[in-house]
Amino acid sequence: MNSHLPPEQTPNRPTASGSSTNSARPEANDIRDDDLGETLSQLSRDVASLKNTFALLASQAGGEAAKTMRNMSDTVASQVGDTASGVMDTGSDLATSAKQHAKTFTSELEAMARRNPLGTIAGTLAFGVIVGMMSRGRH
Repeated sequence: MNSHLPPEQTPNRPTASGSSTNSARPEANDIRDDDLGETLSQLSRDVASLKNTFALLASQAGGEAAKTMRNMSDTVASQVGDTASGVMDTGSDLATSAKQHAKTFTSELEAMARRNPLGTIAGTLAFGVIVGMMSRGRH
């Protein structure tokens, strides 16, 4: 067609592979590559930021878990202390009650021995004989 034009003025025609020899195309590809590089760079920065945020979150969660465990152990220790104190108080009350009953029983035996001295001596003798017979059979 215009074969007599110099190569600078030759219109852009598709080549055999179907692509144009337009010089604007490589610049568009360079711009797309720059945009892709910028996007990848931004994505990399976002991933690094996300990684830092996750590390901070994990650190805070670990600190909260440790704080919760300390609080739970303090609560359990307090409850155990309260329970031990309660058991000691109950044991003391039982000991006082048993002591009181023993005093009452002893005073009843004394009163019975004063009212009936011969019966007390006979009961003590019978008790001694029974214990003696039991201990003789074991040897």
